[in-house]
Amino acid sequence: MAEAERIIGTPDSAGADETAAPDDGTAAPDGAAAPEGTAAPEERPRGRRRIVALFVVAVLAYLLDLGSKMLVVAKLEGHEPIELVGDLLRLDAIRNPGAAFGMGEAFTIIFTCIAAAVIVVIIRLARKLYSLPWAIALGLLLGGALGNLTDRIFRSPGVFEGAVVDFIAPAHFAVFNLADSAIVCGGILIVFLSFRGLDPDGTVHKD
Repeated sequence: MAEAERIIGTPDSAGADETAAPDDGTAAPDGAAAPEGTAAPEERPRGRRRIVALFVVAVLAYLLDLGSKMLVVAKLEGHEPIELVGDLLRLDAIRNPGAAFGMGEAFTIIFTCIAAAVIVVIIRLARKLYSLPWAIALGLLLGGALGNLTDRIFRSPGVFEGAVVDFIAPAHFAVFNLADSAIVCGGILIVFLSFRGLDPDGTVHKD
């Protein structure tokens, strides 16, 4: 986690250095009010808006995933698959004890711990986030990780060993769910932002 925070950087302290008034002997003493007309720093409000955006995206992704799984379990599980686009795309409810797209069925507990760690890291790094695109990307990752982690904890066969509900079944591809889709979209967006040189703290660098 410390390494991840080091990569994102510390825009809070950077913003403080940039907005600090020069020491010309006219600064107000400690406890005194700032002179009228002095503009308040905008780094912290901007940072708070990015945090709000991250959690709004995460909540939306989580609720969509949770609602879709509840509907699938209630209406589709135990029934014949529903064909949406002929043989190309159908809805087919399965229980997946492995990772995304059905991989690694023997490591359910490990994948559960990884998902929990990802959630903790994203929450800790949120306070240093100053980029809206990064907020959206991390929000997708957070919402998707929470969605599948909920299945791991609350579904059978037991806590931390629960099977994830998958139901989107394209032809010649693994069955997945909306949480998997959110995680993949968030990852693709992060790769794109990194390629464009946009850092999570809002700075742009060119290699």
